[in-house]
Amino acid sequence: MESSAHVRLPQVLSNDLRIGTAGWSYKDWEGIFYPSGMQRRKQHPLEYLARFFDTTEINTSFYGPLKPELAKLWCRKVEAVNKNFLFTAKLYRAFTHSPMSLMEPTSAASIRPTDEDEIRTREGLDAIANEGKLGALLIQFPVSFKNTSLNREYLERLLRQFIEYPRVVEVRHSSWNDADTLASFTQKNVGFCNIDQPLLGRSLAPTDHVTGTIGYIRLHGRNYEQWFDSDNRNDRYNYLYNERELTGWKERIQSVAERAQATYVITNNHFESKAGVNALELKAMISGKRVPAPPTLIQKYPDLRSFADPAEEFGESSSGPQLPFLA
Repeated sequence: MESSAHVRLPQVLSNDLRIGTAGWSYKDWEGIFYPSGMQRRKQHPLEYLARFFDTTEINTSFYGPLKPELAKLWCRKVEAVNKNFLFTAKLYRAFTHSPMSLMEPTSAASIRPTDEDEIRTREGLDAIANEGKLGALLIQFPVSFKNTSLNREYLERLLRQFIEYPRVVEVRHSSWNDADTLASFTQKNVGFCNIDQPLLGRSLAPTDHVTGTIGYIRLHGRNYEQWFDSDNRNDRYNYLYNERELTGWKERIQSVAERAQATYVITNNHFESKAGVNALELKAMISGKRVPAPPTLIQKYPDLRSFADPAEEFGESSSGPQLPFLA
């Protein structure tokens, strides 16, 4: 089932660079990124997050298609605080992962989406896109999805299937880091997702590829010991990048942003909002300016004071236009 429907794409400036977190709804962010008692005051997390960032990556769309009414609510919440805010969204895992992906490798032979999956997925994505708030659709495959002829054919079909959206592909196996893949993505105007992850086996090492109008970078953390062995999924994302590690990525981000029209940098090390810390640090490092930060986040992570000041000192609204790109 393929669609030729048109969706409303956001208007962005050239070399537009946005830095934000992967997801925003985490219980362990309460009292760390978010002020305590925010739920009691009925303040939506996005109303607070959009004060500090111009983008966030929707994680829940990976676990199931978005409900259109919920997607529209999110758009209204960020619009009221930060008109420049854009979402990126992960494609539903039915299209990218084996139903038994924890037990078996993922390949084209084991991925089994249905027509109903596509209809419901598109309804949710369109709800955001038609508000002008969808910056990119992230198509994320696991490390077991290797560069084989069968998998290449499947990926070709999938990219056609969702051709109306700004597409970015995240592959985690190093076999995809080759000239043919980059040329194919460039021909289709599909972004290549550059990632930071523990380098285990044939996992993809850091890159700075630009294969379309969208540049994309995801930082997953470097928890080598807990990546596959821990029973607690949060252990994987319990990692705080230090300034030296971020400096290496600062240079790659600037290289990507020079060549892409719009670049999204997403921190996925979400445990206790370490993602929020590193996203704010990168924002400050690249802009060359101090940034506002949630006061509770600075209390939890005092080293953030080197880059950020408590938000109260900046008045009620501490976001503004999108982050300018500095070469």
